[in-house]
Amino acid sequence: MNSESKHNRRDFIKSSAIFAGGSFFLGSSSAFGKTVSNTNQLNVSIFSKHLQFLSYDNMAEAAREIGFDGVDLTIRPNGHVLPENVTQDLPKATEALKKHDLPPFMFTSNVSNSHDPLQLKVLETAAAEGFKCYRTDWLKYADTSQIEQELTRYNKQLSVLADTNEKLKLCGGYQNHAGTSIGSPIWDIKQLLKGIDPEYLGLQYDIRHATVEGANSWELGFMYIKNHINSLVIKDFKWGVKNGKVQLINTPLGQGMVSFDHFFKLLKKFNIHVPVSLHLEYDLGGAEKGQSKISMPQKEVFNYMKHDLEKLKQMWNDA
Repeated sequence: MNSESKHNRRDFIKSSAIFAGGSFFLGSSSAFGKTVSNTNQLNVSIFSKHLQFLSYDNMAEAAREIGFDGVDLTIRPNGHVLPENVTQDLPKATEALKKHDLPPFMFTSNVSNSHDPLQLKVLETAAAEGFKCYRTDWLKYADTSQIEQELTRYNKQLSVLADTNEKLKLCGGYQNHAGTSIGSPIWDIKQLLKGIDPEYLGLQYDIRHATVEGANSWELGFMYIKNHINSLVIKDFKWGVKNGKVQLINTPLGQGMVSFDHFFKLLKKFNIHVPVSLHLEYDLGGAEKGQSKISMPQKEVFNYMKHDLEKLKQMWNDA
């Protein structure tokens, strides 16, 4: 990386931190350059998928009361903000966040192609409202017998998206996921993001999904892709038997098989200090699935969120 690129990244992150009234990063330096945050603090946003049973105002109020530093807002089909309504509804959501002293910073989208008018409108509106960091949509292999060709094609598409992000002063992240979509085996993300500056488009690294797909080898994938990481997803799981079949069981943090201590030690070792989104995929009466009506009392849902948030900060501090 040349000195000019480092300087640009440092300015980008510092301006984002100042805008947020603090910092959404984990320490005094990052994969992008220096930040202004406290190395002992962890700044965490709640994935708003789990609060979609609430209005914008109640969502923001709950996030603040529980102790989160921000909200990773869903701007996608079936999300808190629908893409087709983004110009009308995103300002309302932003106003609610600011009302409760939560800066508009992170969002999760279905954006993968900035040539699409609606996807571009989502990015433009989010940038205008002050958001800085977002997750892209997932990409799928149309033909798994042509993997290299598919990755080359998508790389060109994402290169254009990165250019759009640069113009709008946004930073996108492609999430690795368990399954068969692009990014599940982690190695293909290297080619997917080839030549793209992670300041504008990189990897939203999900340690839960990385552990699912690489139980003991996830660290190799992490080492291979670490320079592209520009945000994190935190959640936990274990393998178990249900109805006579071995399957994934999502758990509260610290009750599964994700090696958070080792993971956090690696993040600290390589000075990877990036925005964090906390996900809760275990049973929350439907809140875990983003349902608008839930069967579990709200107070109980909030208690689980508070537990995971406190557990996350404890594990980070102990690592």
